[in-house]
Amino acid sequence: MKKRTAFVGAILSLIPISQPLLFKTGVVLSSSALMLSFPEKVSARNFDYYFDRAYEKAENGDYYGAISDYTKAIQINPKDSDSYHNRGSAKEKLEDYKGALKDYEKALSINPDDYLTWQGVGAAKSGMGDNYGAISAYNSSIELNPNNENAYYNRGTSKLELEDYNGAIADFTKSIEINPFDSAYYNRGLAKSNIKDQYGAIADYTKAIEINPQHSKAYLNRGYSQHKLKDNYGAISDYTKAIEIDPVYALAYTNRSESKENIGDIKGACADAKKAFSLGDEDANESWIEKNCKFLKDI
Repeated sequence: MKKRTAFVGAILSLIPISQPLLFKTGVVLSSSALMLSFPEKVSARNFDYYFDRAYEKAENGDYYGAISDYTKAIQINPKDSDSYHNRGSAKEKLEDYKGALKDYEKALSINPDDYLTWQGVGAAKSGMGDNYGAISAYNSSIELNPNNENAYYNRGTSKLELEDYNGAIADFTKSIEINPFDSAYYNRGLAKSNIKDQYGAIADYTKAIEINPQHSKAYLNRGYSQHKLKDNYGAISDYTKAIEIDPVYALAYTNRSESKENIGDIKGACADAKKAFSLGDEDANESWIEKNCKFLKDI
């Protein structure tokens, strides 16, 4: 019988935390502001109106509307770096990474010491597939703010994409030291699994699950690590939990099928393999199903 291989899931399903990173005006006028001439006061009021309305639109998920209003704010005050930054963030949400990068770079030309904008540059470059450029931008963000856990986290994801697993582990560890959250543990687990530290990976996936019990990918990948350690029953339990959370998680069915085959549960393996195939999993082995499952009429 041709052996099938379980697959680690979501290696590339990284969760870069670029965040909206929006700046709100919260304008407090000094006494000198009272000396503005009437046209200047109108201009300042219009700028605040469009900026604040753009902010609210972005908060509510209306990124096209936010871009339109930030553009109007920029027309009134083309020297406001926050408007460029926030417009870039809205473009990033729409996966217009080139447009986002252009706005972030314009913001930096006005305020080069903004660590959040450097982080935005990194996220935009990562979205464009330029992970080396992203790492360079995250380096700049970290130099300006060594306690920015998101920059460490994002730099770790770029290193993970580049298969620099030890570098990724170091960055995720630093991010966790500052602010432990599920995605940092999860991605560190992926990196550890790739250097064959399955026990370390399991520990990290377990922490991710403790923080977020609905983390289906953490269950799937913990199952994969247990599979690699030949704990098929533990793997089946985790794949089953992943499926409970996400009933159309094709890869979980594929991997559970492999583990069921390993313990001699061919009927269960066939049922899962067929389900994975019906869900469009390209890793589901159609020839294996044809060879091993055709005699099971009730599946």
